[in-house]
Amino acid sequence: MAQIPTFGTDGIRGVANVALTPDVAVALGRAAAEVLGGSRVVIGRDTRRSGHMIEAGLVAGYTAAGVDVELLGVVTTPAVAWAATAEATTGAMISASHNPFGDNGIKLFAAGGMKLTDDVESQIQARFAELLTGHVAAGPTGADVGVLVDDGRGTDGWLDSVVASVGAGALDGMHLVLDAAHGAAYKVAQPAFERLGATVTLIGAEPNGININDGVGSTAPDVLCQTVVAEGADAGLAFDGDADRLIAVDSTGTIVDGDRVLALLAVDWQQSGRLNNNTVVVTVMSNLGFHRAMAAANVDVVTTGVGDRYVLEALNDGPFSLGGEQSGHVICRDIATTGDGVLAGVQLMDAVARSGSTLAELATSAMTTIPQVLKNVRLPSRDPNLVERLQPDVDATEKTMGDDGRILVRPSGTEPLIRVMVEHVDAATADEVCDQLIQRVNELIES
Repeated sequence: MAQIPTFGTDGIRGVANVALTPDVAVALGRAAAEVLGGSRVVIGRDTRRSGHMIEAGLVAGYTAAGVDVELLGVVTTPAVAWAATAEATTGAMISASHNPFGDNGIKLFAAGGMKLTDDVESQIQARFAELLTGHVAAGPTGADVGVLVDDGRGTDGWLDSVVASVGAGALDGMHLVLDAAHGAAYKVAQPAFERLGATVTLIGAEPNGININDGVGSTAPDVLCQTVVAEGADAGLAFDGDADRLIAVDSTGTIVDGDRVLALLAVDWQQSGRLNNNTVVVTVMSNLGFHRAMAAANVDVVTTGVGDRYVLEALNDGPFSLGGEQSGHVICRDIATTGDGVLAGVQLMDAVARSGSTLAELATSAMTTIPQVLKNVRLPSRDPNLVERLQPDVDATEKTMGDDGRILVRPSGTEPLIRVMVEHVDAATADEVCDQLIQRVNELIES
């Protein structure tokens, strides 16, 4: 029997029609319906060729459990979360985010567009496994079977909410380059910024089902950097396949990552009284320079494990209004229930416009990045104890670095990898330490 897919840091993900088959989608849809409850679900997808196949399976699973399904078509992940919030339903997004087009995934939202808690995720995983191994009880029949519904509402309301999050004409006079990654934002990103007064040059907006994230988008911003400089634009904004991430580029073609976006917004929101409880939430991946910048600005920082759902949990517990990840997930919790690249871009450029400075000037002053080296080791098989076995080496090395650096070793939540990250004020030292730990990881794998 094929291995049963498991939840990672952001839903279930794998090679479409291998790890993520129609049967898997059927089982997951039914399990989600049974655990999350409700009579209706909204489902969206990105531009991947396999999206229709996975969508058909999910529809079958949900309707077999008696849940009506509203298909949103090609939309962003935050638009699905918005629709689930607006309609007080559960939601599902079919996307593998920044992964290559051959992969796909399913992200689930609880009622009201909220990310799943660990406990609820475990319940769905358990029921999902039962269904895939043949433990299928009789479902509803007759008039109780779910159906496809279409109220024609779409996600125009999501776009309206993004535009309304800042003042009318907030971006008047700005020239922006937007990179939609040939993904879910290819139709909606440009109207959002044009409605706010910006002139937009759009790239990465010709999806064909197999070119999503291919040399474009937040994980491949080189073309965006070149286009911003060539066009003489004020800035560039890159999204990933499902548009829940943002990576910015200033007018010089320099990348502004999620840490700098968060640092810039945290200070701006602090000054305007919008930074709830004077706190920003980030993950353990955020650069040491970010923490130093926040300390200098007297902004408190809450740190979570990797994954925007953990950031969201901390935001809700605070309650806090701003959080995210170095990779570009930025959650404006006072406006949205999940990371939203388009919304974050609007907020960022609004802050730039109000400051009277350029993005390059603000990003440079926001923080000083400590050199960071991140390398991966592919595992031949999963070893849940590998990180624990490496810990004595990590502790000893960190002791020698003192306050000048830090080390983070963690398993990937989406791939069979161990990720080793080293930060140090001296770049050569960071690289040397990372290589030493990588060598030790390989020794432990072989032992």
